[in-house]
Amino acid sequence: MEEINKHETLLRVRYQETDQMGVVHHSNYAVWFEAGRTAMIRDIGISYSELEQNGILLPVVDLHCRFISPARYEEEIRVLTGIQEIHGPKISFCYEVCRDDQLLVRGETIHLWTNREMKRLNLEKKEPELFQKLLQYTLSAKTEE
Repeated sequence: MEEINKHETLLRVRYQETDQMGVVHHSNYAVWFEAGRTAMIRDIGISYSELEQNGILLPVVDLHCRFISPARYEEEIRVLTGIQEIHGPKISFCYEVCRDDQLLVRGETIHLWTNREMKRLNLEKKEPELFQKLLQYTLSAKTEE
């Protein structure tokens, strides 16, 4: 994940997250990405529920995941979350799931900031303070001229 400020979320693999082969089922990584993303946003001072109360939604529009090595039951894993890009209504989060120093999975989710009617909004204009806080986790920030 290059040299970027990363938020770290610690999780322990639960039995229900594993498949018949004893490894974490691929569907759980999207859930872990969400756990990392929501924890990062909470740590900068606002929760998803507060965003929604303020009429700001953040739907996922794309998800990518590259599986490198499996995680297994009861292992402690780290989800490292950063922001790849934030520009206008778009924000893309990048993730690394690691066991100790071993990279297990790399992923990305792309989201759009919207209002309750699902109309795109520019977070930098609507919530400049929140936008500035998000920049601390950003690899490359693009602002509108």
